[in-house]
Amino acid sequence: MARPSRCRRVCAEPSCWGFIPRGKESPSEVVLTVDEYEVIRLVDYEKRTHEQCAAQMGISRTTVTELYENARFKLSDSLVNGKALSISGGHYRVCRGDREYGCGRRCRWTGGKNTDIAKGESLIKIAVPYENGQVFQHFGHTQQMKIYDAENGKIIQEQIADTTDSGHSALVSFLSGLRVDVLICGGIGGGAWDALAQAGIKPCGGVTGGADEAVNAFLSGTLEYSSDVQCSHHGYEHHGGHCGENKHGCGGKGGNCGA
Repeated sequence: MARPSRCRRVCAEPSCWGFIPRGKESPSEVVLTVDEYEVIRLVDYEKRTHEQCAAQMGISRTTVTELYENARFKLSDSLVNGKALSISGGHYRVCRGDREYGCGRRCRWTGGKNTDIAKGESLIKIAVPYENGQVFQHFGHTQQMKIYDAENGKIIQEQIADTTDSGHSALVSFLSGLRVDVLICGGIGGGAWDALAQAGIKPCGGVTGGADEAVNAFLSGTLEYSSDVQCSHHGYEHHGGHCGENKHGCGGKGGNCGA
């Protein structure tokens, strides 16, 4: 007797349930199941690993791979052969953020709180403003973020991502889109601090030195940081200042950004 398949957890049902190609009358149809859609959303759109996707959906990594391969084939069949795409069916249940069937991660059902992180049991995503291996000291002007995925106190994946824009509002949106949980940084303005808190991202300011070393120290509980470091030149984004550069000492020793 075959073992029954486990119900797949999805964050939410899709906002659109179908797509029709232009210029083709009565096209044949490809059906993408909701759990296949969720795998595509997590892996391709949110850039999760298969392991992270499996944890989010409450299934095995092998099942994620199978769903992903099926979904990618269906999408390519629709695009290449001009077939209508319908999203329907599947063996799934919608996450509502509850204890019984919630994913335990920071999502719209939990109001931006990642309940697993408090338990120390889940994946955590950490971002660091990055330049030449170091913690870049000016959050609002950083051109790169190094993103770390960690589990049980160990880094399991890392990547460098180019930021799309400068200014704290754009950068907080960028980090929120990547589902970052913690930001390790040097100097940071009060507006950015507030925006991070509203997005459910924990800021750890006043950090200098190597980015990798800082993340490992955070994961081991030995990172020295401040929970209230704010740059005294927080208006730089609107007034053209240079907060965070060496001449202001933001995030460094003897500057104006200490706790």
